[in-house]
Amino acid sequence: MDRIRIVGGQRLNGAIPISGAKNATLPLMIASLLTEDTLILDNVPRLADVIQLQRILGNHGVDVMIAGKRPGDDPNQGRTIHISAKHIVDTTAPYDLVSKMRASFWVVAPLLARMGEAKVSMPGGCAIGTRPVDLLILALEKLGAEIEIESGMSSHARRKACAVEKLFSRR
Repeated sequence: MDRIRIVGGQRLNGAIPISGAKNATLPLMIASLLTEDTLILDNVPRLADVIQLQRILGNHGVDVMIAGKRPGDDPNQGRTIHISAKHIVDTTAPYDLVSKMRASFWVVAPLLARMGEAKVSMPGGCAIGTRPVDLLILALEKLGAEIEIESGMSSHARRKACAVEKLFSRR
């Protein structure tokens, strides 16, 4: 078994702040599209993907508020963001925004559930190679969505049955 041996005369003591995980933050940000209520996320990591998703959500009319820099702020700690999707004004996620990050394709599901349609470019941004989104598309189809892939570049989703509405109803 491997081990780490620390040699020295002083006992180690202290605290290391850890910001939130990107793979937890991005789905929560996308989930904000499901509600008119303001979502407050604490300990959000300061990463390019988080900033890119803010741009994508902003394209849909979502307001994202991040508190400005304060004295004593540690740039390595997470921050608090407030996300309000009270008014969705656009159900299209264009290629120039979506192509930079694979997770951005996930906006298709909450847009479909809340607005009844979504047109989202196929994702990009994966440094380890292509990773298909076929499971998400299959799940939406099983819930009653009609999905059209247009020349491999974008998908257009519409509700054709009430299963998606039932799944995401407020009751």
